[in-house]
Amino acid sequence: MLEMRPDCERCGADTPAEAPGAFICSFECTFCTDCADELDDLCPNCGGELMDRPARSKKLQEKAPASTVRKFKG
Repeated sequence: MLEMRPDCERCGADTPAEAPGAFICSFECTFCTDCADELDDLCPNCGGELMDRPARSKKLQEKAPASTVRKFKG
């Protein structure tokens, strides 16, 4: 199951699990749309391809909550 990380690792922008606009690599490094575009859809951590992260509805988050651990080190 995806962690659904709450923020962009590069700029700290919120990436809510229920909203579109987050991109992840196979290790779930998470980036907002703007940062993914600037990175040419390549993860700066592992070099993997950044793909659209699927959204998780609020209802599904009741059973499978999204992560609250922020990764931005700003």
